[in-house]
Amino acid sequence: MMVRYIRTDSSNADFIELVRLLDMDLAIRDGDDHSFYAQFNKTHLLSQALVAYMNNEPVGCGALKAFDPETMEVKRMYVADPYRRMGIARGVLGELEKWAAELGVIHLVLETGKNQPEAINLYNRSGYQVTENYGQYIGIENSICFRKTL
Repeated sequence: MMVRYIRTDSSNADFIELVRLLDMDLAIRDGDDHSFYAQFNKTHLLSQALVAYMNNEPVGCGALKAFDPETMEVKRMYVADPYRRMGIARGVLGELEKWAAELGVIHLVLETGKNQPEAINLYNRSGYQVTENYGQYIGIENSICFRKTL
């Protein structure tokens, strides 16, 4: 099955719906910590958002957020349950990396939770290196931060 990737922004209705599903999933995984993380995951200002479609069905998403002049942060990575383990997350990440490179970005950073082993495996397999927790994630026990030079 072919997956299409559409570049958009955070006002896209399909992106908004996928992020709603992501937040529901994270609320379960993060439990009591969810409200802490939620404050850093607002999407209304993201001008680089990506939606993955399979048979015209929105199945995955991700976004980029400015971090510093040479770096963007990967945000809101998600693939809907029935479409997991099909390479869609790897495709979304690859498309975000390509988009970031086109924007002149040198590094990507991201944060994920220790309760998301699928994400940790994806980032390890995709050439991301564990780095010290940055910004709001400094000192947060459940957070793992990654960095990749493009």
